[in-house]
Amino acid sequence: MTFYELLKNALLKYGEKEALIFIREGRPESRFTYADIDADSSRMANRLADRGIKKGDRVILFMPKSVFFVISHLAIQKIGAIGVPLNPGFKPSEMAYFIEDAEPKLIIAGAEQLEILNSIKSSVNIIHVDTGIPYERIDLLNRYHERIDEPEISEDDPALLIYTSGTTGRPKGAILTQRNLAHDAEKILRIWEINQNDVLCHALPLFHVHGLCFALHTAIISGSKVIMLDRFSAPEVMDILKRKEEDFRCSVFMAVPAMYNKLLDFVGQKKIDLSHMRLLTSGSAPLSPKDFFRIKEVFGKEVVEREGMSETGMNFSNPLHGKKKPGSIGVPLPELEVRIVDPESFRDVRKGDVGEIWLKGPGVTPGYWRKPDETEKAFHDGWFRTGDLGRVDEDGYYYLTDRLKHIIISGGENISPKEIENVISRLDGVIEACVVGIPDPKWGEKVVAAVVKERDADLDEDKIKDFCKMHLHDWKCPKDIRFIDELPRNTMGKVLKDRVKEFF
Repeated sequence: MTFYELLKNALLKYGEKEALIFIREGRPESRFTYADIDADSSRMANRLADRGIKKGDRVILFMPKSVFFVISHLAIQKIGAIGVPLNPGFKPSEMAYFIEDAEPKLIIAGAEQLEILNSIKSSVNIIHVDTGIPYERIDLLNRYHERIDEPEISEDDPALLIYTSGTTGRPKGAILTQRNLAHDAEKILRIWEINQNDVLCHALPLFHVHGLCFALHTAIISGSKVIMLDRFSAPEVMDILKRKEEDFRCSVFMAVPAMYNKLLDFVGQKKIDLSHMRLLTSGSAPLSPKDFFRIKEVFGKEVVEREGMSETGMNFSNPLHGKKKPGSIGVPLPELEVRIVDPESFRDVRKGDVGEIWLKGPGVTPGYWRKPDETEKAFHDGWFRTGDLGRVDEDGYYYLTDRLKHIIISGGENISPKEIENVISRLDGVIEACVVGIPDPKWGEKVVAAVVKERDADLDEDKIKDFCKMHLHDWKCPKDIRFIDELPRNTMGKVLKDRVKEFF
């Protein structure tokens, strides 16, 4: 089944059921039924068709998180075009690259984003929308009807281009097909038991697979209600999560570790009653065991940690029912094949040993947009090379140990930054740490660490070095340590290690 068929069936099935409440700056602004969303996305589809958009054309979504983003995304799917959601904070040079690479036929842009496009003198057609006003006041769809000419869409047709985060090198557009999206949504619904009685608190961005595919797609296809916040704000999210009146009683919350940390900092020492919620999930960046137990203590619930990628959708999850292992990404989703391989010999390693994680399954991208060389590098005999190093334990739970490209080679020894970060983070007073390698004339690379500590913590460089020497070989211990206020991150909470190196 295609993603388009899943979408169409859900919009028809749930009709007059409430689908979405949009929250702007902490206050409810707009409410929509499934029928409302179906009608308006069809009107938008006809507007796109009126602008010459047809099956296979790329349409860039370059606007803040908004109802119009949701309507536009669904409209693109309804006509078989290819959506290209982009971070609304991208700068002119970044947008010039994306436009050149994706070759879109149309860009749907917000007000501030229009200024960016005008500054680079893009010749691509633009639909401009002011997402800063309530959706009901946007007069762009009134003259378009609700009936659409349905295209013939197959499982192999591209549906989305999701650009990789670009923490190193130029971003690549991962092609996600109709099959990829349908498989991803159906498997998440199954393992997390998401259904029409659920209410999702949506505080994630919409330009990333986490917020768009894992959260929004699964909610719509299951008939859930979405409480969608225009942004993440710890006080506003906490207010929504605590509410128990029928209209706003959330049952599901999906977030990244940085969001949980901000929520925990906001509530302080208080315990928060979230007994009405059944599922808290974490992904897009590693959740430390320390944070796992802190969430459990404050919110009274164990968070379900999972793992996914732009290129593959969701791959692993701790079980909804059963043992959740702190620090583990859980077990493979249905129909996913997994190997752990020596990245040099391409042979499977012994159980428990660390190697590169290779994947094969219906959720894996067929490749990168117009980058055959990059696609060829990413696959070996049909297996997708994730670039993640990991291991599997005796119970079949998987662990990420590091990124292959982040491995530090010092004096001929391979050193895992993640291992060192985990040790430093065990020290009282340490909030988080990031370990990187910087050039060194003697050893090739030198291990250094950036550390964020609690305000009143009695910590200095020597205490951290001594603690590391108690738990690690000397050649793994940081030779230089800098205390900083916060680690630089991208919008999904991943630490930007190249930026960390600049501190040294």
